[in-house]
Amino acid sequence: MPLFRSEEMTLCQLFLQSEAAYACVAELGELGLAQFRDLNPDVSAFQRKFVNEVRRCDEMERKLRYLEKEIKRDDIPILDTGENPEAPQPREMIDLEAAFEKLENELREVNQNSEALKKNFLELTELKHILRKTQTFFDERESLMETESMTRALIPEDVTSRQVVAPHNLGFVAGVILRERLPAFERMLWRACRGNVFLRQAEIDAALEDPVTGDQVYKSVFIIFFQGDQLKTRVKKICEGFRATLYPCPETPAERREMAIGVMTRIEDLNTVLGQTQDHRHRVLVAAAKNIKNWFVKVRKIKSIYHTLNLFNLDVTQKCLIAECWIPVTDMETIQMSLRRGTERSGSSVPPILNRMMTREVPPTYNRTNKFTAGFQNLVDAYGVATYREVNPASFTIVSFPFLFSMMFGDAGHGLLMTLFALWMVIKEKPLAAKKIQSEIWVICFAGRYIMLLMGVFSIYAGFIYNDVFSKGVNIFGSGYKVNLTDEELKHHHSAMLVPDEANGHYRQTPYPFGVDPIWMMAENKIPYLNAYKMKISIIFGVVHMGFGVILGIWNHRYFGRSMNILVEFIPQIIFLVFLFGYLCILMFIKWTKYYAGAEDQTLTPGCAPSILITFIGMVLFKYDTVPLDGCDNYMYPGQVTLQKVMIIVAVLVVPILLFGKPILFKIEMNKSKNHAALHNQNGTAEGEDVEVAGVPQTDGHEGGDEPHEFSDVMIHQAIHTIEYVLGSVSHTASYLRLWALSLAHSQLSEVLWLMVLRKGLMFQDWYGGVLLYFIFAAWAALTVSILVLMEGLSAFLHTLRLHWVEFQSKFYAGAGYLFVPFSFENIMEVQPGEE
Repeated sequence: MPLFRSEEMTLCQLFLQSEAAYACVAELGELGLAQFRDLNPDVSAFQRKFVNEVRRCDEMERKLRYLEKEIKRDDIPILDTGENPEAPQPREMIDLEAAFEKLENELREVNQNSEALKKNFLELTELKHILRKTQTFFDERESLMETESMTRALIPEDVTSRQVVAPHNLGFVAGVILRERLPAFERMLWRACRGNVFLRQAEIDAALEDPVTGDQVYKSVFIIFFQGDQLKTRVKKICEGFRATLYPCPETPAERREMAIGVMTRIEDLNTVLGQTQDHRHRVLVAAAKNIKNWFVKVRKIKSIYHTLNLFNLDVTQKCLIAECWIPVTDMETIQMSLRRGTERSGSSVPPILNRMMTREVPPTYNRTNKFTAGFQNLVDAYGVATYREVNPASFTIVSFPFLFSMMFGDAGHGLLMTLFALWMVIKEKPLAAKKIQSEIWVICFAGRYIMLLMGVFSIYAGFIYNDVFSKGVNIFGSGYKVNLTDEELKHHHSAMLVPDEANGHYRQTPYPFGVDPIWMMAENKIPYLNAYKMKISIIFGVVHMGFGVILGIWNHRYFGRSMNILVEFIPQIIFLVFLFGYLCILMFIKWTKYYAGAEDQTLTPGCAPSILITFIGMVLFKYDTVPLDGCDNYMYPGQVTLQKVMIIVAVLVVPILLFGKPILFKIEMNKSKNHAALHNQNGTAEGEDVEVAGVPQTDGHEGGDEPHEFSDVMIHQAIHTIEYVLGSVSHTASYLRLWALSLAHSQLSEVLWLMVLRKGLMFQDWYGGVLLYFIFAAWAALTVSILVLMEGLSAFLHTLRLHWVEFQSKFYAGAGYLFVPFSFENIMEVQPGEE
């Protein structure tokens, strides 16, 4: 069974000729079945043999990222054919480097030219607006100079107010500035020049493109009139400080008109050149977009190969590379064939050598999975990677996880919604995977699509068992009850009890074929009935789940050669669990089958049925009722008290066995080892080498294992384990009551949404009732999906996860291993191009 236990791994030593090493590692990367060890742990990354090749690959990746950024900047779609090109040969690196260098230089040159042209175009456009806007200012110049304020500010006091300043005595500058800087610019001019300047401005309606960033900016044209060289210098410094661009503006209308014609001509020429430049740039990027995915794959494969080769050792002749790697035993032949293919591709005549090595090091854990089982294996690995070759719970989680989830989420309608969503992801998995959506929530949901599918299907099943579909019961087969009351009885009684007795005719004596009878959905005592039912089945399935976990420990004990642990651990554990909580489950079945309404014997009627909880507490405390109720028996079966006392005594007696059994056995083994070593010392004092070899197993016998070495360590470890198991059996059994609690909460929330939302919409009978129902149904559907499916589904998922990690896996699963991480191109390519 592939998932029952991890693959058997072996450590191999690999000898490769230097010329064939690259091709052989490339073949192993395509295969993805070898995890290489670093044989140069003390050598820094900058001192390894192939560091220059890795740097060249980094440089090629940088150029490709630059190309990708430019392609995305122009919104050019990147072609993804799904091809997986082979790793290029080392000699092809030069061709790739030359192609990328040529592309980068060409693109940078085009970008620089385009930026220069756009900058020139911006300047001409701003000059065009200046020439247009300032014409209005010059037309108003004479009237502005005649105003009283200008006369006081610009004309000396000894000149009469009737004198007019000649036009050549006023200077001016014109330019453009960002619109948001204009108010501060105007205030600074006024303060620095003390009001001795006159500023006119007008907004440029169209947005201008920044040649550096490509953003759209809004600017304004301004013209400043002043008198004197000192003010001119001051105005220019202020313009420079606010990053305003100044342009020459002729004084005469004829010169301005001539300059405007020249500017318009140059703008038209620039538009033509810019268009040709952009077309050329677009063609270069479109051609690159067709191949950039394959280029990324090739470069990353080359880089990963050289990274792996840096883990190898060189022999003294510098002609052979030595590597060590973990590989699955079953794939030895496949790996040897791939090595032979790599040797043939490289043209080498020396075949590679693959030798198995003996080691005490614990191998990595490798569980083969597919797209269906991978999600469940990830759930187990999130708790802890399985210790090498121990029982893997993932194969059992495939069934138990969705089943326990459905017990909490049990609603056929909500389960159908989850099933449809998961089924859509399963059917469309290839196109959805090709889109490579990076949303974290989507990635998690898509990776667990098969888990969601099973959870939805099991929830539909549990919903029909609970007879719960969007909080309403369905009557498929016809109820086993009928109302056998007259009209007069119905008038005088607000409610009536339907006793399943053959005498009164309320019960057809035939149970509902599948699930809960739909009449319970209308009963006033629905919640007490369902609570009792769900509480009991939660305990039953919890004890079965934990008991199965304890039983799985047998396979671990047998495989790792710990046969005595079956006697001192497994048997006491299973006795303690079964004699207490297993017996509790048996009492539930006895109560279900023995007591019933309409029984001829009064002692078997429901009123005489004892409380399971009180019975169990009395069993543990050795307290029993001596006075029975009228017409009833104290006990459910003969000899109950004797059997319960025996079971409690046995359950208590196995605790010391669980506590001291393993330490005592360990002490005995230690004494045997000491006697064995002493015997060797007496018989082999003259043969020092024999003594040394005989001593090796004593010092390294437990290397790589998880067993303590000292008796005190074993005693403390076993004491902790015993306390944890005994107390955990009680708390873990109670923990399974969350199956009942979450199921109750889910059904009640669903019922509240029905009563408070959708039922209100169905009560309107006028014409507007249909309109209101449309909006009310939308609100009900939104609340159902967001609260009952998403939030409640996530809550049930987390509680199910806890039941598996703590209550189930703690009985047999150590989870102290480490993952097998092979050198695989497929895993490397899962990282998005351009990401590290």
